[in-house]
Amino acid sequence: MRVLRARVRKADLLASLVVFLVALPLCVGVALASGVPAELGLVTGIVGGLVAGTLPGSSLQVSGPAAGLTVLVYEAVHRYGVGALGVLVFGAGLVQLGLGVLRLGRWFRAVSVAVVQGMLAGIGLVLVAGQVYALGDATAPGGGVGKLTGLVSLPSLLDPVALSVGGATIAVLLLWPRWQRGARLVPAPLVAVGLAAAVTGVFGLEVRRVEVRGLLDAVRLPEVADAGRLTEVGVLGTVVAFALIASAESLFSAAAVDRLHDGRRTDYDRELIAQGAGNAVCGVLGALPMTAVIVRSAANVQAGAQTKASRVLHGVWLLLFTVVVPGVLGVIPVAALAALLVHAGCKLVPVREVRVLWRGHRGEVVVLVVTATAIVVGNLFEGVLVGLALAVAKTAWDASHVHVETEDRGEAGLVVRVLGHATFLRLPKLLDALEGLPRDREVRLELGGLRHLDHACAAALEGWAAGRGQALTAGGLVATSSSTS
Repeated sequence: MRVLRARVRKADLLASLVVFLVALPLCVGVALASGVPAELGLVTGIVGGLVAGTLPGSSLQVSGPAAGLTVLVYEAVHRYGVGALGVLVFGAGLVQLGLGVLRLGRWFRAVSVAVVQGMLAGIGLVLVAGQVYALGDATAPGGGVGKLTGLVSLPSLLDPVALSVGGATIAVLLLWPRWQRGARLVPAPLVAVGLAAAVTGVFGLEVRRVEVRGLLDAVRLPEVADAGRLTEVGVLGTVVAFALIASAESLFSAAAVDRLHDGRRTDYDRELIAQGAGNAVCGVLGALPMTAVIVRSAANVQAGAQTKASRVLHGVWLLLFTVVVPGVLGVIPVAALAALLVHAGCKLVPVREVRVLWRGHRGEVVVLVVTATAIVVGNLFEGVLVGLALAVAKTAWDASHVHVETEDRGEAGLVVRVLGHATFLRLPKLLDALEGLPRDREVRLELGGLRHLDHACAAALEGWAAGRGQALTAGGLVATSSSTS
């Protein structure tokens, strides 16, 4: 038993180091893309390990700042200022805690997959469009549409040296994983960013680098005036958006992580409480919002983690790095971190999934594309609402199939059977079929095959029967109408 425990401790220790090396550049990159100091991304990573990592829910899932919230955070910081970020994140954490206590975590699994993939695609497109500018040390325009239209004049704005550094970083990110042995020892993001920092430092290349302010200077506790902004409708909408999107991303990640290992399954409600507690702490520290991140979680599982100790230790290593050697951040080129996020943003666009859906579920592809487009044109929250509304409408349309069968029994007349779900969405089809019946023959209308008959269709059937001079009855779900000609 002691040998087994020793092995587990060693496996978790090694896994925590791997996750730390993966998380370090991502925490910094997500912070810069969100428009906040780099140290705040590390604070969120630390809280993800030390707070969310210790709580029950998912044993192997790792939390921290995620690319999926970058667009929404950037919009919030641009609109309300960095000072209000802590209040927004704290409020989102409280909402998540409430959802977990009410045991609503499992209901996030009912969200349409097409909406989720559309959300990720929209985030990925906006993220890539924004970070392409940073690849060449250029300033990105505001808004998703502005970023896309600005790409036309982008070549004249890019710095060739910074663009070369960014391009080389992307090349390393793509090529390093092909060397499986090396990729197991050192994660590709760390290699790519480390090489970029080394090359620009050795050759003295003039590129923009990460600005280091120090942990204490970056952390800003919310003030009373900031808390008062929670009464604003726009601020409350942003809080709800933070909470719902962070919760959805965390729980979808949990479902994916559960498929990667054979251990204990995730308790969705407890995981939601853990995420809420972590975001509440992040809010108090004025840091970025936290979600469970599939990249770090998958690295944790693949590195052989056995217990939650690995994710807690990864937070310890981030804390030690931030306290002991924060100056190292100052040698990292911004173009290298932009390349890291361009790579991550491209992975968010589900190209393969769209191909599969197109073969058998083209309606789902429409929901996905509309959701992504709405996010690019508008914002993340509005885009998700549009996607959810379209998914509900599509489901209602699909569920309201109605089929009319006609059987000719000679002198006995016609037997017409209505099957399926008769709703107002299919009312024109139903009436066209009934009104096309000959009026000089007896008609027996059978409704026993209907699973659902809404008020609009029931009224229409009564009107049709009255037009033939007969009353429609519901006895046994069978009604008879005969000709009056």
